Amino acid sequence: MIISRTPFRISFFGGGTDYPDWYNNQSGAVISTTINKFCYITCRQLPPFFKYKYRIRYHAKEETKSVNAIKHPSVKACIKCLGIKDGLEIVHHADLPARSGLGSSSTFTVGMLHALNTYKGKIISKRKLAYDAINIEQNVIKECVGSQDQTNASFGGLNHIEFMPGNKIVVNPIVLSKKKHETLRSHLMLFFTGFARTASDISKHQIEAIKNKKIDLSATYDMVNDAKDILKKQNFIKEFGNLLHEQWLIKRSYTSKISNKAIDRIYAKGIKSGAYGGKLLGAGGGGFILFLADPKYHNKIRKNLSTLLYVPIDMESLGSQIVYYSNADQ
Repeated sequence: MIISRTPFRISFFGGGTDYPDWYNNQSGAVISTTINKFCYITCRQLPPFFKYKYRIRYHAKEETKSVNAIKHPSVKACIKCLGIKDGLEIVHHADLPARSGLGSSSTFTVGMLHALNTYKGKIISKRKLAYDAINIEQNVIKECVGSQDQTNASFGGLNHIEFMPGNKIVVNPIVLSKKKHETLRSHLMLFFTGFARTASDISKHQIEAIKNKKIDLSATYDMVNDAKDILKKQNFIKEFGNLLHEQWLIKRSYTSKISNKAIDRIYAKGIKSGAYGGKLLGAGGGGFILFLADPKYHNKIRKNLSTLLYVPIDMESLGSQIVYYSNADQ
């Protein structure tokens, strides 16, 4: 039995420039971090006593005789791409819900590939894991997704990630002092809006809008470098939050699918209650909203957003890990 643990992520700056339609023509970049909320994939060989060959559990239950009959696109693609012929039992658990803006679909694919490669006895590098997950999602399944989520989930940590023509990806870890790390961590506030949506559907609108949003995406790209410079300053947090606010105003203009009146009201309440800045995470349309605020305002913000679920978070640095391995049943 194998269990992989793969982190979700929050993206601060650069979202939208990680789509191949953008960065294969001009460079893209993001600043993002993985957090201490995880997706778990349990994988083992299915004993040969059943009428089916594959037993898969996620929000649905599948029992199929062939890999082609599997409905979950990522599970099917990962098994086929790795050429696994054994019967398998695969179970998915997660700390946070899907379709919520934290890169859950890509986290799932990274965790699945990590578990299945380990099942085959292969040690896979973080870089290959990221590239393989990107290939599965963008080229095999044909999802409208960018490339930062798979990279974040594989590598882990707070990173400046560059995307270049020819699908070249460079991961640059951002090293903060213990004091700065604690400052950033203590200012993060995450709320669940409850509005589920499918990221790929909204991303499709963003991709279609790229040719008409070159100025906005270029400004978003420039903000990544601005944010890097801000993080070098001793007293960085307010300026970092203000820049996050500026980026949200740009992001919400990409397409009408990203925000709505309810989300705008939530965001306005957070800012009025003391937050420096924030953003809706992921492609938009719902899910989790992030605020950056001085801890002295946290109680006020939570009170004024009491209809939302508050989720305490911390940053993590390990990326996808195999947390349990036993070949006793293989």
